[in-house]
Amino acid sequence: MIRPLLMSLALLMAEQPAVAQDVVAAQDGLSGLARFNAEESAVTDTRGGLAVELHLSQGVPYRIYTLGDPMRLILDFREVDWRAMSPTRLVQGEKALTARAGKIRPGWSRMVLDLAQPVVLESADLKVNREDGRAHLSVWLKDATPEAFAASVGTPDVAGWAIPKRQIDPGAQKKDPFAPLVVVLDPGHGGIDPGAQSDGVVEKDLMLSFAREVKEALLRGGDVEVILTRESDSFVSLERRVTVAHEARADVFISLHADSLNAGGAAGATVYTLDSEASDEASAALAERHERDDLLAGVDLSQSDDVVADVLMDLARLETSPRADLLARSIVLGLRESDLPVNSRPIRAAGFSVLKSPDIPSVLLELGFLSSDRDRDNLSDPGWREHMAVAVADAVRAWAIADEASRELVRQ
Repeated sequence: MIRPLLMSLALLMAEQPAVAQDVVAAQDGLSGLARFNAEESAVTDTRGGLAVELHLSQGVPYRIYTLGDPMRLILDFREVDWRAMSPTRLVQGEKALTARAGKIRPGWSRMVLDLAQPVVLESADLKVNREDGRAHLSVWLKDATPEAFAASVGTPDVAGWAIPKRQIDPGAQKKDPFAPLVVVLDPGHGGIDPGAQSDGVVEKDLMLSFAREVKEALLRGGDVEVILTRESDSFVSLERRVTVAHEARADVFISLHADSLNAGGAAGATVYTLDSEASDEASAALAERHERDDLLAGVDLSQSDDVVADVLMDLARLETSPRADLLARSIVLGLRESDLPVNSRPIRAAGFSVLKSPDIPSVLLELGFLSSDRDRDNLSDPGWREHMAVAVADAVRAWAIADEASRELVRQ
């Protein structure tokens, strides 16, 4: 399958400070998964503030803080099973809008409360029953001015929590030319962020399954190393996904998604490359939704750097962008030659954060859209996914050969 792809590619070759009062508590000797007790828990308005009462099957370490734009209360735990939670039943009153919860990273989970008005953390107390080990976390936040809220927001600097940030040098990646091809697959969403959902089909689960299937198809061909940005149902921030690729010294990065776009009846596979200006309104809407996923999951973006504006990185993209474009075309060719459905406009562009690595050819592959009955049925079929996985793997291998050939011509 790679040989005809290469022939087709040849024709195509002529992207505050810390919170005023954060709380971290641990109960010695307590470990394992705590279960959330929905019957006894509630988020309610009080005179002068907001009360959060959470009941768990056991005590676990936790931390609490607030973030702005939009206003959110973040509660991190190690680790809680939230399956019993009903957001509509938990949140009572008007000071908190809604709640969502799920895994945030291996071993940790998170609850995010959207706030309707500014509040500041006044107190938090975790009590554990000595007889049965059950825990009761009582949090009180008092009403505050917008100025007081703004002064209190930020992620607390807690030892052992933060993932070290890697400083990226666009010119530092020099690899052994005989080293295996390193492919980083990025299953979209995860943990607290489910992604698109339709008729019981959840994007985060599908993408993890598909990433594993593509990995297996790539490994069968040998001489390749495949790394997933997440190996389980855990949330990974957009920034962290890119960092994983750099730490792996990836040759290629592919982010996998299956979104939902009800307007316009979107269907079929689409491949996106990076561009500061989206190629169309639908692409712009998808990129905006992906950025919003980090906010909904409680990520603090207040200190994020605008990597697109960095001059050195822009220079690095002068070489990387054409290689990413070729990768996008290779994947579309591979899908077409495998008789797999592609969108009527299969190659598009938008400002997706996961594609902003300056020195790694990166694309975002929408396998289909869960808003399309045909696409949803296809994506739910393991046999169809295996067919798609093989096509994607073949396309990546064909691209790698064509890419190396074109770079060798440049060196000569």
